[in-house]
Amino acid sequence: ARRLPLRYFSTSICLRADERVEEHPKSFGFEQVADTEKQSKVRGVFDSVADTYDLMNDVMSAGVHRLWKDHFVRTLNPTSADTVLDLAGGTGDIAFRILKHMQDASNGQTGRVIVCDINDNMLRVGRQRSIAAGWKEEQVSWLQGNAEQIPLSDNSVEACTIAFGIRNVTYIDKVLSEACRVLKPGGRFMCLEFSEVNNSLLRSFYDTYSFQIIPVMGEIFARDRSSYQYLVESIRRFPPQESFAEMLKEAGFSHVSYHNLSFGVAAVHSGFKLPA
Repeated sequence: ARRLPLRYFSTSICLRADERVEEHPKSFGFEQVADTEKQSKVRGVFDSVADTYDLMNDVMSAGVHRLWKDHFVRTLNPTSADTVLDLAGGTGDIAFRILKHMQDASNGQTGRVIVCDINDNMLRVGRQRSIAAGWKEEQVSWLQGNAEQIPLSDNSVEACTIAFGIRNVTYIDKVLSEACRVLKPGGRFMCLEFSEVNNSLLRSFYDTYSFQIIPVMGEIFARDRSSYQYLVESIRRFPPQESFAEMLKEAGFSHVSYHNLSFGVAAVHSGFKLPA
């Protein structure tokens, strides 16, 4: 993965997660719930959609998520010397792309991807897919854990990614602080997430598709309207691009940037960890 050269290093620290604790209700879609309740509700959603996760992403993005993820990994540009942590990556969608990118760039050699997800059903699907694809244990490992308390030591990975997962956590700031903590100095954090469409005409069409079509398709194809309704609502509750970029800076990341995909339907956010 791209790392900052030494000439960019300056004084910076990752703000510890326990230094910024919010104490107010959290959004579960448009519903307000206690922070202690959100995690179990989100787990219920992903227990429900684990076996149809690819279908869910196809429905949510009209199939374009595959192109977005390809672009995301190309932008990260991981190398066979890297260890990459993929948060909320249970089914392996990003992990397998990272490994394939490493192979293509390094004559078949790969580094290592650690997939961390709180949901054991999502990890089960990922393990099954990994075995079917022929990936080895030393290439990809599966870790059940909370992105707000990553079970890895400080300064342990070259890159940390999260794709379409951060809007589902209870405390976004804790996830960002933890990602910063586990990155090695010079390491890169990247996030791919649904975002805010700025064009008013396109936004009107997108809202209609999201609220009128996606839940119905969830009912038809997955027999699960309520989970798809939550996922649509969760997108609208996620901070817009500029606000999320500020959150990365507050967590201790430097050289923060973002760029929109498909007119802002999704966005790629990036930040680097500098040494203390």
